[in-house]
Formats: sequence, C-alpha cells, structure tokens
Amino acid sequence: MAAARPTTTEGSGGSGGGGDGAPVPFQQAMAALNSAHTRPEVQLSALPAPKRLAPFSCALSAAVMDPEDESAELADGRFVLLHDPSGQESWQSTFRVVTLARTELEPEMAGDPLLPEVTWSWLTGALEAQSAAYSDSSGTVTRSGSSYFGGLDERPPQTELEIRASWTPRPDEAAAADALPDMAVHLIAWSELLCQCAGLPPDPGDGSSVVSLPKRRGPQPL
Repeated sequence: MAAARPTTTEGSGGSGGGGDGAPVPFQQAMAALNSAHTRPEVQLSALPAPKRLAPFSCALSAAVMDPEDESAELADGRFVLLHDPSGQESWQSTFRVVTLARTELEPEMAGDPLLPEVTWSWLTGALEAQSAAYSDSSGTVTRSGSSYFGGLDERPPQTELEIRASWTPRPDEAAAADALPDMAVHLIAWSELLCQCAGLPPDPGDGSSVVSLPKRRGPQPL
C-alpha cells in the first residue's frame, strides 16, 4: 500500500514544513516516503512530527494487521525522518531516521538469550534486503513483562518486545556524489521489520530466509 502522507514540522529557520518553504532535499525525501508501497497488512497513518529534534521532520505510525482477522493488530510502531540542512555531527549527514517497533511475545520466547541479537539482525537484514544504504546505526532491544493482580488478575501475563533504532540513510553506492538517499526503501525495510515482529511469513518476493516470531496479538496503543 502507498504510505499515508506524513505530517511535517519546521523550525524557526524554515518557512513551511514539507511545503514550498522546506529545503528541496526534504521535499524530495517526503515525496519518496509518499511513493513507498508496503505489504497490504501494514496500515500507515500520519503522526504529529516532533518539533525539537531537527529543523524539519515528518512522522508516520504503522500497525500490522492479522491477515486472518483484519480487526486484530499484531505489531505497531512509528517512523520519523529528521532533516537538518546544516547537518549534525552525530548523524554524519543532514538526514536521520528514528524508529520504534513493538509486539507482544509468548513469555517463554522472551527468555531466549539470543532474542535481542536476532531481533536486531532483522532490522539490518531488512535494510540490506531492500538495498537501503545506511551508517551510524544505534538502538536498543527491550523485553518487558507484566503480571496482573487484584481486579486484573484474570488477565494472563504479558511480555512485550520493543525495538528502538536510528540510522543515517545514505545514497546508493553507485549513485552520483550529490545524490540523496531513497527514503522509500528505508520505510519499506522498516515495515518489513514490523511484519517479522508480528510473526508474518516473509513476503514471497523479498528473498528473505529469516524465521519470524509466531503471530501474536495485543500491542498497546502508541
């Protein structure tokens, strides 16, 4: 499906968020996001863009729906694109992607000592599968458990997996020196990470051999 048009924000140095007053590179990045096509199970919608992280930014939320029950949500997250025309030293670029993905786990799976490393490899593998060049990646993989008592004691224990990640998108190595990153492939790669977290089988066309989590329901709202 095509990406929902993300909302934008601009700092005091700009004059129009993602509109005519935004820098041309940011406008082109926005156009690429709007052109991205994700799997049909992924529902994208616009979010208010953060105002303090960069002069220009845009944000999307995503929910992965169960193909067998379109009312059931299997995973959710958000994708934020930041742009600072002057660049930021920690980014080593003028663009930065900041993401969140999360889903509910079976409690016994949460105890797997290799789960964080495997989960992080889903992200890097998804970026590589989409030929989405990147650098300076960082992030966390968190497992958290909840037990319920009193009036909630009938609810089963819940364990959640959360991946927070950021990276600097890069142009394709074969592109011209002044080329911009193709933000569409970064959004598509991140949506594939969400689908893996949701336990959906790999898309037959993506060439992936990664084993996904069993399908789970119940991620909390953003």
